[in-house]
Amino acid sequence: MNGIKGMHHVTAITSSAEKNYEFFTYVLGMRLVKKTVNQDDIRTYHLFFADDEGNPGTDMTFFDFPGIPQGTHGTNEIAKTAFRVPSDEALKYWVKRFDRLEVQHDGIKEEFGVKTLSFSDFDDQKYQLVSDENLDGVAPGTPWQDGPIPLEYAITGLGPIHVRIANFDYFKDVMEKVLQFKEIDQEGDRHLFEVAEGGNGARVIVELNTVMPNAQQGYGTVHHSAFRVEDRSVLEQWIKRMDNFGFRTSGYVNRFYFESLYAPVAPQILFEFATDGPGFMGDEPYETLGEKLALPPKLEPQREQIEEMVRPIDTVRSTRTFEKEYE
Repeated sequence: MNGIKGMHHVTAITSSAEKNYEFFTYVLGMRLVKKTVNQDDIRTYHLFFADDEGNPGTDMTFFDFPGIPQGTHGTNEIAKTAFRVPSDEALKYWVKRFDRLEVQHDGIKEEFGVKTLSFSDFDDQKYQLVSDENLDGVAPGTPWQDGPIPLEYAITGLGPIHVRIANFDYFKDVMEKVLQFKEIDQEGDRHLFEVAEGGNGARVIVELNTVMPNAQQGYGTVHHSAFRVEDRSVLEQWIKRMDNFGFRTSGYVNRFYFESLYAPVAPQILFEFATDGPGFMGDEPYETLGEKLALPPKLEPQREQIEEMVRPIDTVRSTRTFEKEYE
């Protein structure tokens, strides 16, 4: 069985595609590599922020469903998304930056031997920066070369997702027996799982929580998380595997930029398996990634209708020069 290679992407919900673009571009310094629409709800933007080239394992994506209420955090949710930075020193840079830009954060802490910095955005979406210092495993991506963040401090990809769950024993079985992760550490009610080469790019932190009420999905919460698989042939193996374990799945889905399988694995926990390719540069050149509204071929005939439904957002950056901001 060809296994999971690590994180692929995390998809969350925002109240404002415009504010979301500003936050990820100008505060976090991640590159918008694709501006498209939700293929199942074409009224809704789907923005992909990633590393310099949109490599798998580096992208955080967002839907802005019209009229959706704010979500509430609780148990049974993908509660927090982490991003990798190169070093402990980088976290000190981010503390100063967040203080200057008035981004809410919890200060530098240590979790499972890794220095971390948790923070939130305008929607109370929960994030964390994690230091790659002294960690091997899944290779990081390449930071956005022309963005505002000095490269030695910049975000290089996804770190662990944090899952809060009421039935830990069941979820541990899913992680280990189905998804082939291994529990490698525990701190109180939190358990660290790792897969494949390991490291920050291939970890999931699972917290047993029976005290908080059930989370409610809405803006400010995660919609689903995706794991990397090599290609279509491996994806087909996972389709059969999930069926054999009795999970209700989407079956094969072609998202054009990657191929996918979706499976609800626990209450309110939706996992996706996504192929490493084809990637984001098949329909746009490197220099202008994310600057135009990109549509997969199946939606291209509806372009006029879609452009009337989604308001324009100016995402042109290739004509601008970003000064590196050292604080």
